[in-house]
Amino acid sequence: MPTRPSRRNQICQAAIALAARGGSHAVTHQAIDAKLGIAKGSTSYYYRTRAALITAVSECLAAQSREVFRDLLSQHSDDNPDTVISTYLANLTATRRDQVRARLALALDADCAAEQRQGLAECLFSQEAAVGLMHSQDHPHPEAGAAELLDRLEGLLLRTLVFAGPA
Repeated sequence: MPTRPSRRNQICQAAIALAARGGSHAVTHQAIDAKLGIAKGSTSYYYRTRAALITAVSECLAAQSREVFRDLLSQHSDDNPDTVISTYLANLTATRRDQVRARLALALDADCAAEQRQGLAECLFSQEAAVGLMHSQDHPHPEAGAAELLDRLEGLLLRTLVFAGPA
């Protein structure tokens, strides 16, 4: 018998769906309660503040990203890094479009605190993994190479999802 997702995970998924479709201001405790069909105040029980909710969303996105990337690495362990990276980007722009859009909407919210914005900035791509990749490729400046790689990936995501339409 499949396990039922935790209430916390359901709340995070609902917040992601609301942000992806309606922007950051669509993400309210009441809207999540209504979307999930749960009693008013239920979301507030789990996440007292909006900041706590946004932090939970970024942690949920990061956990999903790590899981997807781990799976891709196991499937493409013998491939070169370009193949793994392009496959991961394809996954983000096709399968996980709502997650990427939600992340962008939440990060651009003027009320998003620095801690939440930092969590959102790091939830799709790992700086540590990028530096490791640069080391494995004998890059002369691994930290700078990793920063450049992540900047390019973020730009590709933005261009694909915001400006270019479907992947």
